[in-house]
Amino acid sequence: MLISFTLTPLGVGESFPEHIADAVKIIRESGLPTRSNAMSTVIEGEWDEVMDVVKRATEAVAARAPRVQLVLQADLWPGMERPLDGKVALMERHVPDGYAAG
Repeated sequence: MLISFTLTPLGVGESFPEHIADAVKIIRESGLPTRSNAMSTVIEGEWDEVMDVVKRATEAVAARAPRVQLVLQADLWPGMERPLDGKVALMERHVPDGYAAG
């Protein structure tokens, strides 16, 4: 399964990297395959292990902020091997050769 989630500390101003640093550490130390971008983090794994990471990361942000917003998406695809890479590879097979986003 894949979980995509975003944690936003509220009540701490416009910039908050120090408020999410502990969450990032928890995610990276989980040992699960992950991919982050400017908007969210995707974690691949079994339900209980992924949700444990999300919970601990959320609690880490909550320890530094008066309020936390969590946005979560899940993709449960039985039989999809390595969905973090597999879903992208599946899509790439349908993109015309030589096409580059930009």
